[in-house]
Amino acid sequence: MKIGSHPLLSTLKDAEGLRSFSPVELETVAAEIRDVLCNLLATRTAHFASNLGVVELCLALHTEFDFRRDRLIWDTGHQIYPHKLVTGRYAMFDTIRQQGGLMGYPNPEESDYDLFMTGHAGCSISTAMGLASGDSLSGETDRHSVAVIGDGALPSGIVFEALNNAGASGDKLTIILNDNKMSICPRVGALAAYLDRLRSNPFYTGLKHEVAKVLGHVPMFGDPAERMLAQLKEGVKAGLLGGMLFEELGVRYVGPIDGHDVGLLRKYLKMVREMPGPVLLHVVTEKGHGYKPAEQNPVYFHTPPAFLDDGGKPVTLGSDGSPPYTNFVRDSILALMQRDERVTVLTAAMCQGNKLEPVRERYPERFFDVGICESHAVAFAAGQCKAGLRPIVEIYSTFLQRSVDQIFQEVCLQRLPVTFLMDRSGLTGPDGPTHHGLFDIGYLRSLPNLVLMAPGYAGEVGPMVDFAIDQETAVAIRYPKAAALQGPKKPDEIVLGRSETIRQGTDGTIIAYGAVLDQVLAAVELLGDELDVTVINGRFAKPIDDAMIQSAFERGFVITVEESARIGGFGTAVLESAADQGLDTRKLKRLAMPDRFVEHGSRDALLDQLGLGPKQIADVCRDLAIASLSPP
Repeated sequence: MKIGSHPLLSTLKDAEGLRSFSPVELETVAAEIRDVLCNLLATRTAHFASNLGVVELCLALHTEFDFRRDRLIWDTGHQIYPHKLVTGRYAMFDTIRQQGGLMGYPNPEESDYDLFMTGHAGCSISTAMGLASGDSLSGETDRHSVAVIGDGALPSGIVFEALNNAGASGDKLTIILNDNKMSICPRVGALAAYLDRLRSNPFYTGLKHEVAKVLGHVPMFGDPAERMLAQLKEGVKAGLLGGMLFEELGVRYVGPIDGHDVGLLRKYLKMVREMPGPVLLHVVTEKGHGYKPAEQNPVYFHTPPAFLDDGGKPVTLGSDGSPPYTNFVRDSILALMQRDERVTVLTAAMCQGNKLEPVRERYPERFFDVGICESHAVAFAAGQCKAGLRPIVEIYSTFLQRSVDQIFQEVCLQRLPVTFLMDRSGLTGPDGPTHHGLFDIGYLRSLPNLVLMAPGYAGEVGPMVDFAIDQETAVAIRYPKAAALQGPKKPDEIVLGRSETIRQGTDGTIIAYGAVLDQVLAAVELLGDELDVTVINGRFAKPIDDAMIQSAFERGFVITVEESARIGGFGTAVLESAADQGLDTRKLKRLAMPDRFVEHGSRDALLDQLGLGPKQIADVCRDLAIASLSPP
């Protein structure tokens, strides 16, 4: 992106400058924002279609509210790019999603305009309510709180918890429903159908206002006549005004309106800003708006690979390299479903991310996308399991956190053999701290009736999935957003709680858990003839291989390597086993993620930075070997 090539956008030191722009100039700013987004995609993968869809909404919000003082929460946060561009971050925008640069999500450390580091869907209404409540109790009643939430996030359970509370409290709150008929994939469920009916309702707000005036003059008198007319009045409102789901929850409904008309948006934002109590403004947008290929295929252009635009035709740059673990998992599921009719697959609006489209197409009756409702997905799977099926729940590690209580209560407590496939376990690169899947070992390892596994290379994936389906308790398998290691050998048979020896040595042992096996093998290559090191593929974090650990401690130093949080992780399981066996735990060095949230950046760069790259692992081996020669 060439700084200064966007004459209006480049002048904005903050969003206040938008207020001086004419309607024509605001349209020009919208075009400049879209140009910036297209230029960005020529250099790296990024969220694209969702950002194109909110350009006009972003401009209207910042012209009708002053978010240096008012409150703005973008739900999920992946559509934050236009907001960043108009709030003083244009000059740094070419660093977005690069290590040390701007985050691809809201980040309070970057700007006072960003209040929460959001990355998981559904929480905006709750946090905006909290902000409004806090301001009210502090006597700052002139502040406005605004939550922008997409239709894909609307079915989340926490959204209805918030709406229920908002309607009962009556506190002033503005909710913008950004309805583009999409999550990452087309949205699903009864609520989606309800929004579709609202979108097609010919009685737009102007007519609704006139109907409301007429209804306001219907006299209310006597009993039972009063009750009859009251019911008639509400029936007419439900039929003509729309939005009665929200109205019955105590949230005033306005809309739907065109979300790509800045002038119209400003008019309605000005109106709802002055309404008392909670108000929901239904805004209809088009994901990918302004770039025809993204409009026609918003699923692909949600987070497309880098491309150049050739006269309206995107030309993809480079290649994705070796197949990722996700592909091997998907293929294993397909093979398993062909063999076993009991197997079902559940996902939470991540069909595309988990590459499950072939599963959905081939076995539609056994494929269930429940929307962004992870807790429901797990409890639903428990019910299927109790009925004799063998459900597979495939959810990103960072999103599975939202269903911990259901894993505990509905699955593990009932001793049900649900299989959890945790994609994006470990570092997720440029998506950053909201998406890194670093905590699943810690939050799952303490639960009884749950087996924890991780493949170290591609050849293990299929056997591990098959093994999981055959167990009588729940199994969770973690794997990263990374290319799968090819080899290094034909996998040994998968046996519960047994690790796999990759290489025998005499000077010490490195135990790798999961996909960091490739980093460990590269470290051994760097060591060459300096040290003769045993390499173990840990396979199981629970139950842990006690016999392997005893043998490792007899050989010399022991290093555990994992792409997860150090506290409560695989290395902790090894430490506990060693302590329980009375082994000398001073020989152990645990390499894992530090006790802090990890920033965004490429996976390889982050692994190096955090001491998990091949050179760093090799250096630790040298240091421990030297220390073992020193007198106690």
